[in-house]
Amino acid sequence: MKKALITGISGQDGYYLSKLLLENNYEVHGTLRRSSSINTSRIDPLISQYSENKQLNLHYSDLLDSASLSFLINQVQPDEVYNLAAQSHVAVSFTTPVSSSQTSTLGLLSLLEPIRKLDKEVKFYQASSSEMYGGATQEKLNEESLFDPKSPYAAGKLFAHNMNKIYRESYDMFCVNGILFNHESPHRGETFVTRKISRAVGRIKLGLQSKLTLGNLEAKRDWGFAGDYVEGMWKMMNYEKADDWVLATGKAYKVSDFAKASFNYFGLNWEDYVVTSKRYERPNEVHHLLGDSSKAQKLLGWKPVVDFNKLVELMVESDFDLATQEKTLIDNNLIKPTWEHPC
Repeated sequence: MKKALITGISGQDGYYLSKLLLENNYEVHGTLRRSSSINTSRIDPLISQYSENKQLNLHYSDLLDSASLSFLINQVQPDEVYNLAAQSHVAVSFTTPVSSSQTSTLGLLSLLEPIRKLDKEVKFYQASSSEMYGGATQEKLNEESLFDPKSPYAAGKLFAHNMNKIYRESYDMFCVNGILFNHESPHRGETFVTRKISRAVGRIKLGLQSKLTLGNLEAKRDWGFAGDYVEGMWKMMNYEKADDWVLATGKAYKVSDFAKASFNYFGLNWEDYVVTSKRYERPNEVHHLLGDSSKAQKLLGWKPVVDFNKLVELMVESDFDLATQEKTLIDNNLIKPTWEHPC
């Protein structure tokens, strides 16, 4: 049985990746960062199903604690390591630039060094980001396109991307960079714009919320489904050689397009509910990101399955169910709304 170590296992990608690996008979180990509130809600169904037989194992660790990572890698002796942990919110990286950058940069080195010293080959996946491109062009971006980061988050990711290549070329290590364009799901964090929209639509439909405040409605993104993208990660790690890979759908939509499609699901006009605020705009906006995944499609046999409209449907349906639960609790005076523009 292969062993995989996933940093950031409790996040959106961590959930879908661990689910995929467990279903393929891996022994999965994941890291959790100690904090005032530990949230494993995404992976709780996997914990209940796989932890009793020790197929799924969780460990407290931190990307900024090199000693804990070194101990864990030597203890687990993984065959594959997926580095998904990060402060992944671009806007937040402007208010916490030091910690956001350190997590990406020092965290990577704290993983690569003990892996390099292990007496076995370990395949390593680094979660790079389309944010590294900077969004200055409307052309499709591939593995050869120039990087021009526009945020502390993107700059940290680019450092890690380049350092991962250096270790691959200098030490003949199996180090993969996955340059994933935006990928969403019902498990996306609620502060990200797509999930913020789908959450609001469910609440508005049930009369729990009156308006939705967004930032730049003209920003365009290449949005795919997270479940499709983690399959791409796995295919990268099982390819004959380590390389850099872009995963994207090849289609870009505006934030307003996502809002329109989400409200349309319930026959609502998005313009009746959406207002804008400079508060939600970035200091240095990335206007357009569109990816070209032809290399991955040709060599890995990967392709996105869930299209834009199906993705919107999945997220709105899931968040309508959550809003229904919230309404029941509110009607019974068990909770009070904590979101913007409550009714």
